[in-house]
Amino acid sequence: MICTAKKCGIRFQPPAIILIYENEVKGKNRQRIMPVRNFSKFSDCTRAAEQLKNNPRHRSYLEQVPPKQLEKLFTLLRGHLCGQSLAATMEQIQRETTIDPEEDMNKLDDKELARRKSIMDELFEKNQKKKDDPDFVYDIEVEFAQEELQSCGWDTESADEF
Repeated sequence: MICTAKKCGIRFQPPAIILIYENEVKGKNRQRIMPVRNFSKFSDCTRAAEQLKNNPRHRSYLEQVPPKQLEKLFTLLRGHLCGQSLAATMEQIQRETTIDPEEDMNKLDDKELARRKSIMDELFEKNQKKKDDPDFVYDIEVEFAQEELQSCGWDTESADEF
């Protein structure tokens, strides 16, 4: 079946992922409700998203839905199961998916550091200018304003010694 995903959302009671898609053969918008089973407040959201995406019944419908979006929906569901409000869960997701430039990355453990690096890689890929982009310029030369250089005491003394 050829379909184009339009919207993807979550229903809390009973838990389900809802996909609105367009059936390209008939040209009609349809809604698919995919129940979430065996998911608790202790479940791994990444693993649950992978299992749903690889489920043979839903695979063809979820091809165009990014795994990160499914993971975010499962995080919302887990927050609801833990008793958090929707706003608190959204704030937690926002904190987890953004990087604080003032944070010291040297103090993070390996798993957290790898997660932060993957976020930075995604952001780099999103902002990268490629040759196929319409506003791509091959050789950009930028002139920076020359400010008056300040001399350092240690630099002038060592030059006199040689």
